[in-house]
Amino acid sequence: MAIDLNRLPLHVAITMDGNGRWATEKKLPRTSGHDQGLHTVKRIVKAAADLGIKYLTLYVFSTENWKRAEQEVGFLMNLIHVHLVGELDFYAENKIKINHIGNIEALPKNIQKDILEAKEKTKDFDRMTINLAINYGGRDEIIRGVQKIIKSGKLPEEIDEKTISSFLDMPESPDVDLLIRTGGEMRLSNYLLWHIPYAEQIYTNTLWPDYTNEEFYSNIEVYQKRNRRFGAEKAAK
Repeated sequence: MAIDLNRLPLHVAITMDGNGRWATEKKLPRTSGHDQGLHTVKRIVKAAADLGIKYLTLYVFSTENWKRAEQEVGFLMNLIHVHLVGELDFYAENKIKINHIGNIEALPKNIQKDILEAKEKTKDFDRMTINLAINYGGRDEIIRGVQKIIKSGKLPEEIDEKTISSFLDMPESPDVDLLIRTGGEMRLSNYLLWHIPYAEQIYTNTLWPDYTNEEFYSNIEVYQKRNRRFGAEKAAK
């Protein structure tokens, strides 16, 4: 592994795509793909924490995912419940703080409770922060943020980028440095629209259940070879 530990991305975001296709290829129910994908989540979360990544954001369930079959949605909600409740010891052992981004009020009451309890029990951990995007959409986040700004009574001249960021779902997290999407699709899918103005993007054909620690490390190496200029003529130092 040729990763420069002094030049790690501060914030990595992942679109975990390909669970359903993984299951279909193996002639299994789509739910089997989601179940297998959860094992990948735990493995990659630990790999990121061990590497020294400070912020990791995972696209768990989008605002558009409600359009899927009722059985699949129900399975995903239960899977989220099982993970949040059953893996708290894992997050505590690895000193990982759990945060949620997305419209929590539109989630089932038991999932809302699970999220709030997970946040409370991990709030003092500072090794890594994981943002779980559950019922999340980039446009929805911006709309909710604007509504909060209006309700706060802010004057137009008081609003700048810092103000808007403070009213969005993860004000404590910096902008995304590296966005990874598995599954072969090359689109943002309404993910973190405000937070990725200069994120390096890597798209891999690997389906999420097959995504390995080694490929994750390789993606970090690719990121470190990128020339990040942030709109300037020369690379930022």
